[in-house]
Amino acid sequence: MPFPDISPFVFQLPGFDLFGFALGPFGLRWYALAYVAGLILGWRLMVGLVKKPALWGPKSPLDEEDIDDFLFYATLGVLFGGRLGYVLFYRPEMLADPMSVLRVWEGGMSFHGGFLGVCLAVIGTALGRKKSILSLGDAVAIVSPIGLFFGRMANFINQELYGRVTDAPWGFIFRTDPEGLTRHPSQLYQAALEGLVLFILLQVAVARFGILKRPGQAAGLFVGGYGVARLIGEQFREPDAALILGFTHGEFYSFPMVACGLALFIWASLRAGNAKSEPTG
Repeated sequence: MPFPDISPFVFQLPGFDLFGFALGPFGLRWYALAYVAGLILGWRLMVGLVKKPALWGPKSPLDEEDIDDFLFYATLGVLFGGRLGYVLFYRPEMLADPMSVLRVWEGGMSFHGGFLGVCLAVIGTALGRKKSILSLGDAVAIVSPIGLFFGRMANFINQELYGRVTDAPWGFIFRTDPEGLTRHPSQLYQAALEGLVLFILLQVAVARFGILKRPGQAAGLFVGGYGVARLIGEQFREPDAALILGFTHGEFYSFPMVACGLALFIWASLRAGNAKSEPTG
């Protein structure tokens, strides 16, 4: 089916002349709105989590000021990490023109780069405020699928990062595809897997299994879960860069996430078990 007539802009203002200089046009893109929505909704959900001490054990290891402080650094981590990750992981030739790295409005962000940026924000905020890195990381992990969902939906609206060729009846012909072929809407698959499914999994793990009481488990579950979801999604997505050892970039960078997530989850479980078995008194 042909792609629906959806503008990449939420709204757009026409350009105008000011003292002989042409300015504009100006507009708000869905992609930018996805980042704003993900950060704000994630921030509010994190505040709600730290206000429920029963989810963490005797008391919450974080407070609202910790989350407010983290939001600023998380925003920088997402933007700068995502952009630098895109340049280093996907388009290193852009380093020959340093100004192109700054032209973020031309597109190009990497989840794995943004992930590393947020990890630095977690570590920096926790150390600066003398709070638990694991607990802050867990809180961030619980809400991260929100931003992933909105980001993938924006990818779909922008008709970017589309899927492989398919004869499925739900395939789309993306106007940005120079070949004009029917392709998987892989952005929607990834929005469902990395966003909705992972979000529900983490909420159930918090409410039903109390993973926030075992610092590191939620972060491990998110990192490993995202890696698995991304590996599945990559089977339908058209590679957007040269393969690495026969793997797409998304696959190559997700394998370590699965391994690290699983290792962190197991380590956090053993650590919590050892803490319970220690004698008291």
